[in-house]
Amino acid sequence: MSTNLRIGFIPLIDAAALLVAVEHGFAAAEGLDITLVREVSWSNVRDKLNIGLLDAAHMLSPMAIASTLGIGHVRVSLIAPFNLGMNGNAITVSDSLYAAIAAKADGDLADPAASARVLASVVAERKAAGQRQLTFGITFPFSNHNYQLRFWMAAGCVDPDDDVRLVVLPPSYMVESLQNGQIDGFCVGAPWNSIAVAKGVGRILHFGSSIMARASEKVLAVRETWAEKNRDRLDALLRALANAAALIESRTDRAGVAHAVARWLDVDKALVARTLDGDLQIAAGGETRRSDRYLMIGRDGASRPDPVQAAWIYAQMVRWRQVPLSEEGVNAARAVFRSDLYDATFGTTSWRSLTPPDGVGCFAGPKFDSSDLRGYLAAWPSRIVSRPRLSVVR
Repeated sequence: MSTNLRIGFIPLIDAAALLVAVEHGFAAAEGLDITLVREVSWSNVRDKLNIGLLDAAHMLSPMAIASTLGIGHVRVSLIAPFNLGMNGNAITVSDSLYAAIAAKADGDLADPAASARVLASVVAERKAAGQRQLTFGITFPFSNHNYQLRFWMAAGCVDPDDDVRLVVLPPSYMVESLQNGQIDGFCVGAPWNSIAVAKGVGRILHFGSSIMARASEKVLAVRETWAEKNRDRLDALLRALANAAALIESRTDRAGVAHAVARWLDVDKALVARTLDGDLQIAAGGETRRSDRYLMIGRDGASRPDPVQAAWIYAQMVRWRQVPLSEEGVNAARAVFRSDLYDATFGTTSWRSLTPPDGVGCFAGPKFDSSDLRGYLAAWPSRIVSRPRLSVVR
């Protein structure tokens, strides 16, 4: 007898394990009849999961933590027993902003430290000339898009709250907003960076994996109370996702996987295949960039939720004054990433890990120490830490 589940997702390539689990029959083999519910915004996903209209969801990792902490919305305890996507974001800028940055380049612009310094110069020049602030799009305040964009800017001494303007946009609105001149850049997941390049309206400046080597981007989120009552169904879902992730990473049926994902996202399957391979066109002229860390669906332990990642996310929430620092808070954040449930389903295994020594591998700043968040946060210059002001563009 099959078990019905309603699972929400945003049309992004890092939903691939969920989509392939359904399309390739891994869910059915576990006795699961999954209805995939396509949503347009992360707030829709969160709200429908929290009130029980969805059984599970493809969700921003920081959003699961924010819901559990009760910040930005009502408090609903969520857990993440499976990491759907490690990395996968990119920072894309308009052609005009890239030209302004390139004109002032004092190093390799593929280096985020160099581009951040130049961005600071561009921002200062615009301010002196009385020009409007640069505007960047992010998908949600509690997202690694927000934190990675801020991290990059702050490394160049650009205050992301005072020197530029950040606006919240659904992922599918990013390219049109860039094309219309409403924003000057954005940080978002695939395929929207590549679509901006294909349309000739933007250039990929950095992969998210250049900002930090390992970032839990999307998780499978479920309500904690649901997981307690439905452990067998949850275990079956985790097995289906793991089998799907293994197929994706094996590349034995790249065409079939790309077709399945592209069908749900309404994009070209060749774009999906290149994204999964970490081989992206970054400029309209055909320039490409490749990284084996760009998007990790299951390899190198990417599917296992890591509480260190949750602690890093919590540290960013504190750094940008979304929450006060507390031992209770960081413990609650770490408890969202349920590596114990993952290990109970799959056992503990070893892999050739790309994990950096501190678990995150950011390009700048102090090494992250999940056991000493106060010391880590104190090491950052206070002049680039201010209260977030985010505009929501509807």
